[in-house]
Amino acid sequence: MKLKSLLKLNGNLRLKFEMEILQAMESLLQHKLRTILTLLGMIFGVGAVIAMLSIGKGAEQEALQLIDSMGLRNIIVKEKNIDDTRLREVRESSMGLTLQDLNAARETLPFLTSYSALKRVDVYALFSSAGVSDANVYGVTPTHEQMANLSVKKGRFLLPLDDLVYAPVCTIGSRVAQALFPNEDPIGKHIKINHAWMTVVGVLKDKNLTKNEFEGISLKGEQNNIYLPLQTALKLFYFKPLASEIDEFRVQLKKGVPSNTAAATLVNLMKRRHKDTDDYDIIVPEELLEQHRKTQNIFTIVMACIAGISLLVGGIGIMNIMLATVMERTREIGLRRAVGARQKDIKRQFMLETFAVSAIGGILGIVFGFSLSIAISIFAGWPVGWSLGAVILSVGVCAVIGLVFGIYPAVQASRLDPIEALRHD
Repeated sequence: MKLKSLLKLNGNLRLKFEMEILQAMESLLQHKLRTILTLLGMIFGVGAVIAMLSIGKGAEQEALQLIDSMGLRNIIVKEKNIDDTRLREVRESSMGLTLQDLNAARETLPFLTSYSALKRVDVYALFSSAGVSDANVYGVTPTHEQMANLSVKKGRFLLPLDDLVYAPVCTIGSRVAQALFPNEDPIGKHIKINHAWMTVVGVLKDKNLTKNEFEGISLKGEQNNIYLPLQTALKLFYFKPLASEIDEFRVQLKKGVPSNTAAATLVNLMKRRHKDTDDYDIIVPEELLEQHRKTQNIFTIVMACIAGISLLVGGIGIMNIMLATVMERTREIGLRRAVGARQKDIKRQFMLETFAVSAIGGILGIVFGFSLSIAISIFAGWPVGWSLGAVILSVGVCAVIGLVFGIYPAVQASRLDPIEALRHD
């Protein structure tokens, strides 16, 4: 009997709740234009929050991808671009970046785990029997694959033996493969770089970088690159007399070693070797990522404030419409109180109406937010990343604001004197 009574009570409560929800929707539909105008504040607020967080997440994903191409735990030392007039002065005190600089770093700095070196080849002719290409050509150490986070799609990357025997081999990017060997397997085929013939031993996977630079640092997309053994490049190709031996080298740090401390130590070593000559730059990807995150956080805070103001305006709009509704329905409230409705029944009814406005505004705001994010991605070219947290946060804030701003009108309605309410015109 107790179970039947409990089930009957639950059924009655559910039926009562459903009737109150329907009554709340009816009340809102009686004033469609006013309801729509009230909803707009919540829709724009929720949409702005979702779009802001989606853009922020997309920017973070893009930053991680770009940093990954440099190696998060790497430190990169690059040759500075110096005009020919000043270069002669610089070479009097420094020979530029050399393999000896890299070897000195490896031998004296105990916190390094790996390394690579790179030299760009000036190309005036690049072709195969099936096509021509405008690819960039680099001589690299075999460890460059790991240090630059490259992946081989077909064949292999360069081997230490290739460097030792000055092997005329190369690994090419996918765009180079398409240009030089359309509809063919390039492995084992030959390409001519300037005056030298090279055998293709591998094709790289695409990274599909969205930008060519990050925080002012130029990035190399591997699709249009050709990689040769460094010693082969240094032996076979011509370089300007005052050019440095290598254009850059990378070193990888052990886990737990602070990148700023390691960079400072490397700077001191380079200063001694180059006699304080400013002919190189040191790039710390981890610091670039931190700098990007700080900039992104400022952007997120500003956008959050704008979105918050929009939601606040929406909440004020809800309070406004609910206060107007209380005034219009004073006689109805008096009549309900006269036939037995309690204060909490009146309060709950108006709170349900407020909740309905917030819920509908939140749902439409989600649709608007995703649409706005896609539009920004298409027209502005900004990356976006979807996040369940963004949806939950925006809808949660919307619900809280809606309910908070709906409390006062609901309380005012419940406190109306029934007799005075019935006399109201």
